[in-house]
Amino acid sequence: MSSGILDKPATTPVRGRWAALCVLVLAVLLVAVDATVLGLATPFITEDLRPSGTELLWIGDVYSFVLAGLLVSMGSLGDRIGRKKLLLTGAAAFGAVSVLNAYATGPGMMILARALLGVAGATLMPATLALIRNLFHDPRERSLAVGIWGATASAGAAVGPVAGGFLLEHFWWGSVFLINLPVMAVLVLVGARLLPESRDPAPGPWDLPSVGLSMAGMAGVVYAMKELAAEGVNGTMAGAGLLGVLALAWFVRRQLTLDTPLLDMRLFRHRGFSGAVLADLLTILGLSGLIFFLSQFLQLVQGRAPLEAGLAELPAAVGAVAAGLAAGRVARRYSVRSVAAGGLAAVGAALGTLTALGQHTGYPALGAALLVVGVGAGLSFTVTSDVILSSVPKEQAGAASAVSETAYELGAALGIALLGSVVTGVYRDFTAPAGIPAATVTEARESLGGAAESAGTLAPHEATALLDVTREAFVEGLRLAAGAGAAVLLAAAAAAWFLLRSQRLDTRV
Repeated sequence: MSSGILDKPATTPVRGRWAALCVLVLAVLLVAVDATVLGLATPFITEDLRPSGTELLWIGDVYSFVLAGLLVSMGSLGDRIGRKKLLLTGAAAFGAVSVLNAYATGPGMMILARALLGVAGATLMPATLALIRNLFHDPRERSLAVGIWGATASAGAAVGPVAGGFLLEHFWWGSVFLINLPVMAVLVLVGARLLPESRDPAPGPWDLPSVGLSMAGMAGVVYAMKELAAEGVNGTMAGAGLLGVLALAWFVRRQLTLDTPLLDMRLFRHRGFSGAVLADLLTILGLSGLIFFLSQFLQLVQGRAPLEAGLAELPAAVGAVAAGLAAGRVARRYSVRSVAAGGLAAVGAALGTLTALGQHTGYPALGAALLVVGVGAGLSFTVTSDVILSSVPKEQAGAASAVSETAYELGAALGIALLGSVVTGVYRDFTAPAGIPAATVTEARESLGGAAESAGTLAPHEATALLDVTREAFVEGLRLAAGAGAAVLLAAAAAAWFLLRSQRLDTRV
């Protein structure tokens, strides 16, 4: 894959590259803000739309699930029609579908709206990283650009909860999705003027069967894992899993036979590339399920207001921003594997401390853990993103970016599905206090938000008893999920240490 903006020698800086980067990071900000505000809005969505526990999980992970299934296809489409064109079209669609999310009237409509948002989001992320690879030829400039890209995602994670908390205290829950609109408007209007176009001048046909196979494979595998975690082994789970694996195997085989595949499987022959992708997938898997439920813990267990809960999550984002900006320099001074593995190990250790979490855990301990999580994740993600981009030829930047983002989003979907199901499974097994009506107990078992709503119909002493047992069950599930997440992160650290053993960031201009 080659780019229309690469007519100059690789050593010639692209004019206006830093201004173009400012536009690209707006797209990252757009996606990051949307991902983080959902956690804060979940208690309000639960109260208004009354989703079941399974529907609540689908609301949480269908966005990442659809995004993961389409990233490779959309990255390939951008190579064909132009990455700038795809980015701006996707941004406009993202804003429009955000309105549908804001005005959803039931769980089914909300799940559909989140899925459509995933389709739009899949057009954004591969284009941003691919354009960075083609805009910045100097490796040190590229490392800084990737650091800014990652820091902006972390800044979005900080802005999202704070802005979302403010909106939730003053407006209805749908307002948290409408904050996408001004960012989208700026991105489209300014990006149309500043961004250079980038495409493959001879891309070959876009293989629709491969698009279908990638979606079917992701759908089957993720659905099977959700069912396994929530319901155990059954025929539906086994059938979906088998179909998903077969579809993915067929997808891989087809890519190896096509002259112009959607995904060049030869990229995975590079150990640094494969190690960075695996580290990203395992990291997000270990983090996402826990983070999804953390906002509920802060609000529904510890009784914090939405804005206070958003501010409480700020240390993770601050740590990630600071670490992301410094990661490239640190990796060149020491080594890629020490920074990546060390960052992942720090995140794993911080999650391990959350296995001692209780209903009344003080904020200093929780805030310190979140800060370590942010620093570790910022170091790891920035370095692995740089490795992924620098370990492939620039004409393959689109494919590499799509693989990177697919690992990220698939990890998020699997993390929410698996670790979220751990929390939900433990929570549903709580022992109801004597004297609580069966219908109320059934409603309370669906979610902690449902329990809080149900408690409002009971006598004060009954409501207190019900909330005590449901909150303790929720925290117990959160502790187990934190332990599982810690184990996954430590495994990711070990994998990064061995797979990135000889990896170095490029220092050539």
